[in-house]
Amino acid sequence: MADISSNTVLEQLKTQTSSRVQDSLDAIFKICEEQQERGLNEFSYSTIARLGKGHGVPAAQSIRNKTGEPYRTLIASFAKATSKPEKANTHANKGKSYTWIEELKDPVVKLQANILYSQKLAAERLVKEIAPIDQVIEIFDGASSTPSLSKLTNLEREALEHLISTEFMRQQRLELGPNGSILTTDEKETFFPVATLDAIKKALQYL
Repeated sequence: MADISSNTVLEQLKTQTSSRVQDSLDAIFKICEEQQERGLNEFSYSTIARLGKGHGVPAAQSIRNKTGEPYRTLIASFAKATSKPEKANTHANKGKSYTWIEELKDPVVKLQANILYSQKLAAERLVKEIAPIDQVIEIFDGASSTPSLSKLTNLEREALEHLISTEFMRQQRLELGPNGSILTTDEKETFFPVATLDAIKKALQYL
């Protein structure tokens, strides 16, 4: 027999409870859904209560109390749906570099580490989806990486655009000369040699 979805559990519980409890169930559902989307199998009452604090989720003790049975039922539906397969898969995909996450003793720190790890995986999936197979995406941290010679950075582009701008020409008392050169306004001396203007425009167009 197929398991009942958490959505169905929520709707059934809401037909049997007061409006106040219904609001709390909706809040718990939202928090559990966010956990599920992160790929985390962490649905302890204390965790759900902490993440939902200030958002309508009851305290952990209220969830544990006899009157908290609807809350426990809803949380259990999420835990069951995402438990063993997801947990095994998450651990298998972490690799040796991230096994330390599972060894953390503090549950809050462990949860935060898992959230960051799931966000990392999501970002990597997004990059694979938007980047063509034959395209290399380079990320520069400003220190150890070597800038690509094939593309201008934003600062380099702005610098070249400024060199051929009307404002720069006016401030430096320059004017356009023959064959792509730039001359001084007063002495008509060459400030930038022939083809400089053309070279800058080509760089801005193709790099």
